[in-house]
Amino acid sequence: MKKIAAFTFLLFSMFTSLHAASATDTAIKITDINNKSYQIIGTEEGFKVKGLEGKIVFLEFFGHKCPPCLKTIPHLIKLQEKHKDKLAIIAVEVQGYSSSQLKKFAKNKGMNYIVVSNEKAGSLVDYISQRAQWQGSIPFLVALDAKGVVQFVQAGMLPESSLEELIKQLKDIK
Repeated sequence: MKKIAAFTFLLFSMFTSLHAASATDTAIKITDINNKSYQIIGTEEGFKVKGLEGKIVFLEFFGHKCPPCLKTIPHLIKLQEKHKDKLAIIAVEVQGYSSSQLKKFAKNKGMNYIVVSNEKAGSLVDYISQRAQWQGSIPFLVALDAKGVVQFVQAGMLPESSLEELIKQLKDIK
């Protein structure tokens, strides 16, 4: 766990040390598989998603052919059900599914959270790649507290218990 904490601190430091001016000038529009749009606005410490203010946000990059990503989906479904009033999960598929393919995939998997195809993610993938120095490993999670501050960044799968603990810690941040 200490290694995870050290790695997280390192990634968070890199994430927040990038140019704040360019971060705060960024507004990105994404559209989910149900044609609902969200505006993401960069801040010095993370980003805010219009319409999800006051919620913990998990931004998950995943792939439809990625075994660890597929194992994570049931965990995210349970977490969204359990914490629906305090948690918003946005999952961006980055292995090439179109919105229509992804809509069928999400329905088949029972995904009860916001799902976005790469083609409808605007410049979000590039933005996160630049800010977090993400190299494309999936699954990739960026967790924000209710104020939109990045508190955790993780490349690789986390067990459901770790995600649950993360939510608990993020709820305690005031």
